[in-house]
Amino acid sequence: MAEKILSIFIDESGDFGAYDRRAPYYLVTMVFHDQDCDITGNIQALNDCMSRLGYPFHAIHTGPLIRRESVYAEDLMTARKSLFNALFNFSRKLDFKYICLPLRKGETMCSEALMSKLARLLDEELQSMQDFFARYSRIIIYYDNGQVELTRVLKNVFSGFFSDVEFRRVKPAEYKLFQVADLMCTLELLSLKADSGSFSNSEKEFFSSVRDFKKNYLKPALKKKI
Repeated sequence: MAEKILSIFIDESGDFGAYDRRAPYYLVTMVFHDQDCDITGNIQALNDCMSRLGYPFHAIHTGPLIRRESVYAEDLMTARKSLFNALFNFSRKLDFKYICLPLRKGETMCSEALMSKLARLLDEELQSMQDFFARYSRIIIYYDNGQVELTRVLKNVFSGFFSDVEFRRVKPAEYKLFQVADLMCTLELLSLKADSGSFSNSEKEFFSSVRDFKKNYLKPALKKKI
């Protein structure tokens, strides 16, 4: 029997630092992709689109893209929206599922307490997905090791839960599904901000309104959520 392999691409929003009332959330998003589903054509189409937009061999980072930061600081709104929509439309056409683990950081919560809370939440989520994971004989986890604390949590929980799991460090530009994880994480964070009335001016400008964000982006994305 052919080996069934599940790829899990992981990205986060926030950090394990001190509480900041302007950024109280910490989120971890996981994109699940069955390696039997060929997405070569989709990737080529996205690469061609990004080249036409002037960003060949580029990893799209949706947070800075929305806020007009980093490499996007000189880009006009039309260019940034085109790049964002290229990744969003790419994701809509793919066959994948995702989950998001949202945590609200407490004012007195230290990094160890946040790690412990995240580990419990991840363990509970994996327990609830046993039937889903039972379809696969092997699991490969892709993460860029951007945060040492998250890397520790992932290795401890996944290694304790699965007998055959492999961890790979990724370069975001080389994996489009890692960029999809970044996109989904951003959309989930924006959903929390929309519900709490804390959309920033740059977010309002980028999406026109909270209503348009939910209708045009969040609602289609949630169809992929487990």
